[in-house]
Amino acid sequence: MRGFLFTGLFLIFGANALWAACSQGAVELRGDWGQARFNVEIADTDAERAKGLMHRTKMAQSAGMLFVYDRPRSMSFWMRNTLIPLDMLFIDAQGVVQNIHRNAIPLDETPIFGGENMLAALEINGGLAARLGITTGTQVRHPAFRDADAAWPCTE
Repeated sequence: MRGFLFTGLFLIFGANALWAACSQGAVELRGDWGQARFNVEIADTDAERAKGLMHRTKMAQSAGMLFVYDRPRSMSFWMRNTLIPLDMLFIDAQGVVQNIHRNAIPLDETPIFGGENMLAALEINGGLAARLGITTGTQVRHPAFRDADAAWPCTE
């Protein structure tokens, strides 16, 4: 019976409607300011995290990079070899933005401390967080944040 129901829902709504809420390649944000969605590249290995967005001269306004770690940790970034200004959103294991560093300066090697017990960081174009009104407390939805613990689970 469940298989029949799922098949019926799949045919009525389509695959995109059923799985649009969460995918590896997208991050959704919501808060008092509204909602936003970014197409993201995932950096979840040491090599990918070390390279980040280095040497890029531009990034689409709807794009970003999500740095994901295996477990919460103290997080610090820098802008070595990064040519575009970035906003960095530091996110805890529940998928809640705890700290925002706005307009990180290209090529600056000064450490940018994101906080303790962070699971992920989202880098987007510099100034975009302010333009959208993104604040601390914003909820983030992505498969990296386990549904049982997530403030905004993928199953919602």
